[in-house]
Amino acid sequence: MLENGFCMEFIYTLKEIQQAAQWIIQLTLKLADCIAFYAPMGAGKTSLIRALGIEYQVIDNVNSPTFSIINEYKTKDGKKIYHMDWYRLQNEQDAEQAGVLEVLESNALKWIEWPQQAEGLLPLNTMKFSIEIIDEHTRKLIKL
Repeated sequence: MLENGFCMEFIYTLKEIQQAAQWIIQLTLKLADCIAFYAPMGAGKTSLIRALGIEYQVIDNVNSPTFSIINEYKTKDGKKIYHMDWYRLQNEQDAEQAGVLEVLESNALKWIEWPQQAEGLLPLNTMKFSIEIIDEHTRKLIKL
């Protein structure tokens, strides 16, 4: 599959996760400031976001915000990036109460795990990806 000269899927192993992060950046740069990751439990959403953090020179520790819902990171050049995990949210009202709307309205880069929990709140320019488990070590990243 090709769109604008780019393949719309990327197969990678954990050793190749930085290349997967670079592929996402090539697809999203200047097109989207919100990136949503759809994947089953254990597919490596947080690991991929950690790799994105390396590419964006995040100076903070990139962790899953499963319990905090929202983590804020700073890059080496002082920019903010928000990492959200909506797994524990039941619906859009839960997301609003957690402060998600304020983050979504910001100009910062946003990465979202489990976006299907409050999908109606995603900005129009959200770039969506799914991660499929091929085997224990291999994943397929697909631009939706």
